[in-house]
Amino acid sequence: MPAENEPRPAKSEQTRTLILETAMRLFQERGYDKTTMRAIAKEAGVSVGNAYYYFAGKEHLIQGFYDRIAAEHQTAVRDVLDRETDLEARLAGVLQAWLDIAAPYHEFAAQFFKNAADPESPLSPFSPESEHAREAAIAVHREVLAGSKAKVPAELADVLPELMWLSQMGLVLYWVFDRSPDRTRSRRLADRGARLTTRGVSLARFRVLRPLVHEVHELFTDFLPGMAQTVASRK
Repeated sequence: MPAENEPRPAKSEQTRTLILETAMRLFQERGYDKTTMRAIAKEAGVSVGNAYYYFAGKEHLIQGFYDRIAAEHQTAVRDVLDRETDLEARLAGVLQAWLDIAAPYHEFAAQFFKNAADPESPLSPFSPESEHAREAAIAVHREVLAGSKAKVPAELADVLPELMWLSQMGLVLYWVFDRSPDRTRSRRLADRGARLTTRGVSLARFRVLRPLVHEVHELFTDFLPGMAQTVASRK
């Protein structure tokens, strides 16, 4: 229960949360494709019109899920980012925190991934619709770098966090299909990926290698849907 002096969420926010949580449960139980907005509204005890008022469709519910995961992740990483200055420890902690938060949704993620994997789908993490959650995740990696004792060239300060986020997306893809007990292989991949990324950042301080970093970044920007808009929005 909320503390006596803790403000209670507005009724509209309570209703929105109820619809979102109901949808997540039904997606897990019935599958994304077989769950309708009408079924979500009925299970949540609201009218269909009310459900559509808060979420224009199932895709928007997934965006709500992305935003929730991003917000929970930003809170969960505070301990490691406030405590550690070593880049590898900071990055490994951030990746492990994401795996902790995402753990309850593993089966659900596997169900709807076939939709999210379509680069034209609004469920794709690279889609314009996913920009808010994507920017929140990149901001975490920007803080990972900024608060570390690693020497990062100023010209790579914006490029490296985006590449680190793309590396995290590789971890997410592996995690979706990971069937090892408690996703232990994903956790090992997170730690090894953090180690490899730290080495890459260390090498990036050499001027001769910086054009390669820019070229890799431009490759992803040009060919991944949504990335070009993300970069342009910050200029």
